[in-house]
Amino acid sequence: MSHQHQNLLFLVHRNFQRQRGFSLIEVSIVTAIVLLLAIIGIPAIGSYVIENKVPKVGEELARFVLQTKVNAPHGSSEPYLGIATSSFANTVRESSIFSVSGTEASPKVLHGLGKAGEVTVASADLGAAFAITLTNINHVACPAIASVLQRVSDSMTVDGTTIKDATTSYSALATEALCTKGDVNTFVFTAS
Repeated sequence: MSHQHQNLLFLVHRNFQRQRGFSLIEVSIVTAIVLLLAIIGIPAIGSYVIENKVPKVGEELARFVLQTKVNAPHGSSEPYLGIATSSFANTVRESSIFSVSGTEASPKVLHGLGKAGEVTVASADLGAAFAITLTNINHVACPAIASVLQRVSDSMTVDGTTIKDATTSYSALATEALCTKGDVNTFVFTAS
């Protein structure tokens, strides 16, 4: 082997030995930065996802309300007497927005606006109206879902406080003030 080849091999070998990888400090700094970004970013992403579901959930619920009103027997004093969660579950069973589980007789419908948030439907006012209850709504979705459904609801409550009825006009700001941080808000929307 020539002297030039030996010098070249020596230089390559020496550079290879210096470039073995990252130091423990470099790896630790990069790991800390990635963890910090994840800690800050994951809750923001979760809130963004919930916020983007609100119009779709509201649209499906409003469609159900309008469909139920149109199909109710007219002239009856109790047109919604037999309505139940199963009525809603049958309407949204193939939906990509709601998650339906359980049996046909006792379904469980999840809305996705908070952890384990459920939708239940029942007759109200002795069958003269029906109520849709949404539990475990995240505060990010709280005033927005009320804004969407206030157009098709006769009365609304959030955590037991009336936010719309015959004597109370709906206010998004008042509703937002009533929303508690976290997946803990419960809405009841009543239509007749």
